[in-house]
Amino acid sequence: MHDEHAEALHAYALRLVDGDRQRAEDLVQETLLRAWRNPASLDPERGSVRAWLFTTARNLAIDAWRRRSSRVGEVVTDALPEPPPTVDEVERAVEAWTIAEALSRLTPDHREVLVECFYRGRSVAEAAARLGVPPGTVKSRTHYALRSLRLVLAEMGVTT
Repeated sequence: MHDEHAEALHAYALRLVDGDRQRAEDLVQETLLRAWRNPASLDPERGSVRAWLFTTARNLAIDAWRRRSSRVGEVVTDALPEPPPTVDEVERAVEAWTIAEALSRLTPDHREVLVECFYRGRSVAEAAARLGVPPGTVKSRTHYALRSLRLVLAEMGVTT
């Protein structure tokens, strides 16, 4: 089948992919591979083998074009992206002090769970093991601790 149809199929594939030889070769290879995997499709009683090959190649080319079209293209520009905002060290220090003050106003249980989950980056299971409480308790304490922290910050005049 390759010897009989490959040359015509390659010429057709070149037209389908606007002369891109690599893509045309890939298209011919995939078409012939599908023919090899589906020999029942090539039954002469169902139609011409060449017609099946050309139709399959065309469908593969359309599918490839659709895949490429659905991807977001790369954006090329001469302008550099905006530089990251500079962090004011004084502002960071004030923010850290404010959070530390707000945390100190929480109950020890609420403060513990927030420190474990948010500052130490532990999962619920890890925090539960560290604190010696069930995971469900860590979840509920986290919920109520965050509510309390919002209230404390609001009392301190911090808006989010």
